[in-house]
Amino acid sequence: MRNNINLNNQQYVEELKKLYSEHIDPVYASWSENYMRNQFDFLGIRTPIRRKLTKQFLKEFGSPSKENLPDVIFALWELPEREYQKAALDILSQVKKTLIPEDMEWLSSLIENKSWWDTVDELSPQIMGHMFKAYPELLSQYADCWIKDENFWLQRTAILYQLKYKKGTDEDRLFQYILYRADSKEFFIQKAIGWALREYAKTNPLLVKEFVASNDLKPLSKREALKNL
Repeated sequence: MRNNINLNNQQYVEELKKLYSEHIDPVYASWSENYMRNQFDFLGIRTPIRRKLTKQFLKEFGSPSKENLPDVIFALWELPEREYQKAALDILSQVKKTLIPEDMEWLSSLIENKSWWDTVDELSPQIMGHMFKAYPELLSQYADCWIKDENFWLQRTAILYQLKYKKGTDEDRLFQYILYRADSKEFFIQKAIGWALREYAKTNPLLVKEFVASNDLKPLSKREALKNL
């Protein structure tokens, strides 16, 4: 690994941009932009290739220091091409065990900026799920507030952060959050409710069936929840 002690944050990001620029695919970029409803620009780097490039980059330059991490992540988040937000998430996944409760304020701001399912659905179980498992005292300050927030991406994160918890799932909190937003007309919330229940059904199918049968969920949420049962 190259010693990157002399690289400032801007130089670090520029090195990653340089690497990515060597793999631009205009045709796939156009397809990606259409797929994402033209909300973001794209370089056209397919996900497996991007992850390989980021891994190569981190091997050469190392992860940002704890002190520089927020600035690097925000610098990537502000770039127009969507691959850079995904690169930021790749980096966060690599260093998530170093994150502490004080990081939650800036981490949670990522949910509300350049929000769409592709970033939120990675932040929710991978980063927020990790943080709430490592520091459960954060739940009352963040997740319990997110489910009541007007921002439906925060609501979705609250519903999905336990997606990978399996037997460690806090059923009471999951069901409480779902019922709080069960009448939502927002597609992304109805879908999240169904997804969270479908995933938990792999661990406790009978309880999920009983919950769906006993509560007034939107048709989309029910279909998604029971899809594999």
